Amino acid sequence: MRSRQYDQDVLAPPSRRPVPPPRIPAESGLVVEDGEGDFCGAVVACEKDAVILEDRFGKRRAFPLSGTFLLEGKRVMLVRPVPQPRGPVRTASGSIAAPSARAKVARASRIYVEGKHDAELVERVWGDDLRDVGVVVEFLGGIDDLPAIAADFQPEADRRLGVLVDHLVAGSKETRIAAQVRSPHVLVVGHPFIDVWAAVRPAVLGIARWPEVPRGIPWKDGVLAAIGWPPDTAAAWRHILGRVQSFADLEPAFLGRVEELIDFVTAPGSR
Repeated sequence: MRSRQYDQDVLAPPSRRPVPPPRIPAESGLVVEDGEGDFCGAVVACEKDAVILEDRFGKRRAFPLSGTFLLEGKRVMLVRPVPQPRGPVRTASGSIAAPSARAKVARASRIYVEGKHDAELVERVWGDDLRDVGVVVEFLGGIDDLPAIAADFQPEADRRLGVLVDHLVAGSKETRIAAQVRSPHVLVVGHPFIDVWAAVRPAVLGIARWPEVPRGIPWKDGVLAAIGWPPDTAAAWRHILGRVQSFADLEPAFLGRVEELIDFVTAPGSR
């Protein structure tokens, strides 16, 4: 008799339901036959609902994933492979990208650079890093404005000022002006290039080196004439900036100075 507490008779023999075929990831290169044994090939692609096989003659056919296949004579089902985790995503500066987060309040500390092109180049390579730590980059417009900006900024231990200057070499006007604002809370660093354009490695632009420009000729104008580019500095800069993809496209003398400033304005105690 059947018990009312069970759907089936507990004394009945066990069900002889067929065991489903094993599920095998359709990894690229896996050799299988279709369920009918009519086509044998290696997996070359696995889409949402189908797998693509290619035989030894280069012929390809698509088969639904809902069907079965023969793997070494045994019936199997193919499933989409689980994507393999990738390595850490890196920013253009080479740093490991931080997880997505809400926008941060800007720090009181600031980095100033000498001109618009400098600011755009820093943004190009370090923009993600600077947003992650909440550091704002502004441009001076000219080194002559630095003393007034520093006085107005009023740097303190937790309110630091970092400054990047072009062509900061011994005996230059830039060096004399930088000396007027240095303090424990202000860091002025500079690269040796007469203009930030030259911080971009020449090979990135397909030239052997940056041209030597005679004194008395504006450097950018002289560079364009020597290279043979149209006399349009704005267009030339767009082209140069567009070729910069990461820190590897910049000269070490420039990279080191920017990293030094970022470390200074984000040091413990600054805000």
